[in-house]
Amino acid sequence: MSAPANALALSRPLLRGLVLLNLLYAAAIGLLFVAGLVAPDVVFDALGVRHGEQRAALVLGMRTVMVAGLVAAFVVDRVLRHLLAMVDTVRAGDPFVAGNARRLQAIAWWVLAGEVLRLAIGATAWAASSPAQGLDLDTGFSLAPWLAVLLLFVLARVFAEGTRLRDDLAGTV
Repeated sequence: MSAPANALALSRPLLRGLVLLNLLYAAAIGLLFVAGLVAPDVVFDALGVRHGEQRAALVLGMRTVMVAGLVAAFVVDRVLRHLLAMVDTVRAGDPFVAGNARRLQAIAWWVLAGEVLRLAIGATAWAASSPAQGLDLDTGFSLAPWLAVLLLFVLARVFAEGTRLRDDLAGTV
């Protein structure tokens, strides 16, 4: 079996494993959020939030980040499921179908949503922080994800055109 065939054979179980890990991530964040509502002092003390006048803002910021984490898990789920569908078409021997062009475009939109969400999380962390205690999250700007979004939109267009050209060619034969 060649390296590309091996990669294709491994991609489906790998993606399914990532879907499962993402669901576990969402469950953990959901449990943390609920625990923070049920026993806020215990949870936020354990997370290192100091008592004082800044505590309420920091707790609100952390809860907002938890909700954003759940939204991020949904975004990742959408991307992974579109990728799984694309892998299935490749395994079936026909990757250049209109559905894959739509899936690539959807993935581009989901990755864009994820990047906007990451910036919103950074803004939330900044707003919730105080000189006494900060909400330190690594949400700095990176050009790579934005370039990936652009690349995904271009690839989606390439797939759409390739599919159209192949269908035109098939109609002339």
